[in-house]
Amino acid sequence: MENPSNAQQPEKLRAFTKYLIRDMKALEQMLADDMFERDTKRIGAEQEVFIIDRASRPHPVNTKIVEDIDDPRFTYELARFNLEFNLDPLTFGGRCLNDLEQQLNNGIGKIREAAEKYEGDIILMGSLTTIRKSDLGMDNITPMARYYMLNDALTRMRGAEHELKIKGADELHVKHDSVMMESCNTSFQIHFQVSQEDFARLHNIAQLVTAPVLAAAANSPFLFGKQLFHETRIAVFQQSIDNRRAQDFVHERKPRVQFGSRWVEESVMEIFQEDITRFRVLFAIDDIEDPFEALDKGRIPKLEALQLFNGTIYRWNRPCYGITGGKPHLRIENRVLPSGPSVVDEVANAAFWLGLMAGVSTQYSDITKLIPFKEVESNFMSTARRGLHSQITWLDGSTWPVQDLIMNELVPLAKEGLSQHNLAQEDIDHYLEIIHERTKKRQNGAIWQLESFHHLEDTWSRNEKMTALADATLKHQKSGKPVHLWPKATVLRKNRWEKAFATVGQFMTTDIYTLKEDDIIDLAANVMEWQSIKHIPVENDDHQLVGMVTYKTMISTLNNIIAKNLDHTNVSVSDIMDREVVTVTPDTTSVDAIGIMQHNDISSLPVIEKSKLVGIVTEYDFTRIAGELLKDRLKKR
Repeated sequence: MENPSNAQQPEKLRAFTKYLIRDMKALEQMLADDMFERDTKRIGAEQEVFIIDRASRPHPVNTKIVEDIDDPRFTYELARFNLEFNLDPLTFGGRCLNDLEQQLNNGIGKIREAAEKYEGDIILMGSLTTIRKSDLGMDNITPMARYYMLNDALTRMRGAEHELKIKGADELHVKHDSVMMESCNTSFQIHFQVSQEDFARLHNIAQLVTAPVLAAAANSPFLFGKQLFHETRIAVFQQSIDNRRAQDFVHERKPRVQFGSRWVEESVMEIFQEDITRFRVLFAIDDIEDPFEALDKGRIPKLEALQLFNGTIYRWNRPCYGITGGKPHLRIENRVLPSGPSVVDEVANAAFWLGLMAGVSTQYSDITKLIPFKEVESNFMSTARRGLHSQITWLDGSTWPVQDLIMNELVPLAKEGLSQHNLAQEDIDHYLEIIHERTKKRQNGAIWQLESFHHLEDTWSRNEKMTALADATLKHQKSGKPVHLWPKATVLRKNRWEKAFATVGQFMTTDIYTLKEDDIIDLAANVMEWQSIKHIPVENDDHQLVGMVTYKTMISTLNNIIAKNLDHTNVSVSDIMDREVVTVTPDTTSVDAIGIMQHNDISSLPVIEKSKLVGIVTEYDFTRIAGELLKDRLKKR
């Protein structure tokens, strides 16, 4: 593997920047000479997936799967439990949507067959509900130079740990030492080829329709067991790739993942120029083709420097340069859509976006005169947060409930747009009816997950509910039915109990009641009574575990106080807590945890990760699991 530090040496970065500027000048000349393909419109897609094991947990085997499939369309992603495959381009027309679905099913089938060899499977979810922070260590990064270079560059430029702050129904605030937070996301990216003269207008339309399309497609309401945005991917991706330091916010510097800052007025050059102006080169490569030398020899230049740089800027509607059949072309890449909930849902999302691109283009000559850019950006953030429950501003100046806007205005407009491009009517009706019914029933992937989660019995822990969501998602995906027809999730154990509860991190209680050392004993006693618990960890101000108060100790102390007629008001938690606390980590096996409890004659184990208290397991947890396991075994007799 190439040494990442070599690609970040100042002299190499300066040399690469010169190539980047030279590529820009070559692109400008190609646009001026009208060299870009204009007579053919194509669509394409990239499908990202999570690889999971039998317990629906991340399964880091992507290198083995890619090697086994041995097809250049199947490629690695940042984490070893992610994988991507690129679909072949399709001419925009006829039965392209049906062909897109067939390609997706064939590709997913190949990955699934390869994963089976390693006791795994794949799942389409915007954010995997079973993923834990401990899965995001550098041991799970795909061992390729570009990923190490990306991590080193962003970490160096940020100068601090990567930090994630998201506030939804719950609040998530975590720090991490690498770029691996990005791997919590998977997406379904759609490409739409456009002519150079139509690029500005169609890119602006892509920005406009992003919000309602995202509202219909949202599929990522949970991360690390927290209920956050309907499409949490948006916040996670923006923050995980953010290389800004605190002082950069004073200067209003843009993140590398962004919606944009203004309408495009004339050409794709405006976006590339802005990005090169705003963002530094992260790393360099050697042996780059000189674009003018290629042009002089009658070849189409690859614009390698520009393409590499553009790959480190993550606009939600990103411009792309490519070459097909010896002709250069421009594409708009929609990066907003999440993976899943099912293949047919993904194709319906694509049909909705493509139809709106075409329909709005025909109905409106210049949308930039009808709505401010900031309103469109606000719409985007609103639908990321609230999905089909949000309200957005539209071209008529009115604020619409997005559900009404989609059903009454946008689905008919998308149908008209697809019809104008001669797509098969049966496909138009089929896929856009899915959007209509999904919106009418108000059940996209995010809402299905949320309602399923709240429907599951409270006897199940949060981690178990997250597993149930993943299990049910996989089951329904394989049925081929769109999400609006899915029943609520139930707990599906079958033959996977051993893996489902293999480690304490899979079922530990994470909503923990804690005490401080200087709390009074009365508070501890009442917390135990009010919350019906027998073990309370004691933390310091840095959330480090310093002791444990148990029901047994509490009763003994209170009996002693009563017997001696002592003043209990001066007794603090620090006077009664056990200071020598036996702990485990989330990766401690359940069998080992039971052995530790028996050996130490204790009934609870605080769970510690990087010196912080992250959970607790008790005898009750193991009793409950054993009871469910026995029920499961008895059913099979």
